[in-house]
Amino acid sequence: MQLEGKRVVVIGAGSGIGRSVAVAAAEAGAAVVIAGRKREPLEATAALLKDHREVRVLDASVEAQVAAFFDAVGPFDHLVSTASQGASGPLTAMGVEAIARAFASKLWAPIFLVKHAAPRIAQDGSLTFFSGFRAGRPAVGTSITSLVNGGLEAFTKAMAVELAPVRLNAISPGVVDSGSFWDRLGAEARDRLFADYASKAPARRVGRPEDLAAATLFAMTNPFLTGTVLSVDGGGLLM
Repeated sequence: MQLEGKRVVVIGAGSGIGRSVAVAAAEAGAAVVIAGRKREPLEATAALLKDHREVRVLDASVEAQVAAFFDAVGPFDHLVSTASQGASGPLTAMGVEAIARAFASKLWAPIFLVKHAAPRIAQDGSLTFFSGFRAGRPAVGTSITSLVNGGLEAFTKAMAVELAPVRLNAISPGVVDSGSFWDRLGAEARDRLFADYASKAPARRVGRPEDLAAATLFAMTNPFLTGTVLSVDGGGLLM
């Protein structure tokens, strides 16, 4: 899974899985463009990389920013977007703002990224997006998260046909100990969720960012993989 001489764009590189993907791509020899909404965490990621990295602030849910971003970046080989925001709770009690944020992160952002990346990506390149296992395993209170993840997976497959031979794939993680994302629950609730998932998932543990980074590099570098959803969830769909 070597990326020598390749240019890789990582959206959501300021923390967690995105940071691990950026580090793994750099270690595989790529020149990496790291992007996200806040400069400070991006700079922290950049400090972990060797040479040949760029830092750019981007809100991928704003089309004008995405268009300007790719004008500045120019030609590249692979794009990965780990940007993610769901919406939890019963639909009858959910505000339209929360639903709109989930749509912006998981549907509008990928649409804008594909639209403006397509003219600049190498013909043997790839785009990899992150969905989530709730697309295939809904639960009470996950209706919008299930909807946007399922929509992103369908969009990825459709664009793999439309943009061929450029490849598009999606990574579908289960519960991953990726830092701040789960910290919002509080330590006790987070640890309880992790323990419950680890007790039920066939892999008997939660995921780690490096697990997802390895899968992402596989998706980027396998020239015969396209239109595929890779479930990297420790068997979460089998629980």
